[in-house]
Amino acid sequence: MYRLILEVKDVKGNCAAGYKVGDVIVVEEGSIISRRSSNVCLYALGALLPYLTAAYRRTPKDDWINVVEELQCPDPVNTVVFKVIREKMGGRKG
Repeated sequence: MYRLILEVKDVKGNCAAGYKVGDVIVVEEGSIISRRSSNVCLYALGALLPYLTAAYRRTPKDDWINVVEELQCPDPVNTVVFKVIREKMGGRKG
């Protein structure tokens, strides 16, 4: 299993959720860790969710998910770009 850290890399325009460069969303085993996360925008989360559900699991080495470095929210004018960081979680089975 992986811990996913979505770190705000760039904000183009004015993000309605208030994201700033350096803000993060932390996902562990299918849950957002609120004490470690900044605000969570439902619109961004909805767009990122299909990727997140696969990215926190183990995947074959040649799976395209393993090479994704950035994701972005769906707002075409006030776009937030997230850097995707996958950290291996130790001591857990799954």
